[in-house]
Amino acid sequence: MAATLMENRTRFVDRCSKEVINQLLDDLLLDGIINDGEKESILEENNSRADKARNLIDVVRMKGDVPSMALINHLQQRDPMLHALLLGL
Repeated sequence: MAATLMENRTRFVDRCSKEVINQLLDDLLLDGIINDGEKESILEENNSRADKARNLIDVVRMKGDVPSMALINHLQQRDPMLHALLLGL
């Protein structure tokens, strides 16, 4: 799953909205995949929406397949159209 995120990284960065990024961060925080510090770092240290999306996908991807699958599942719930576009469904 981490490989799937890497393959779709550019498209995710190009198309993920700020609102969806915030929702995904909340979901991943509730799942225990990221902590408060990681969430704040993604939001505060990145000025642009694209940089936030890039940092989000990189942080989760580096944690392995289970967290990567959680991100993909949350994306499906939050933005089904983007999920389908990224995964070719």
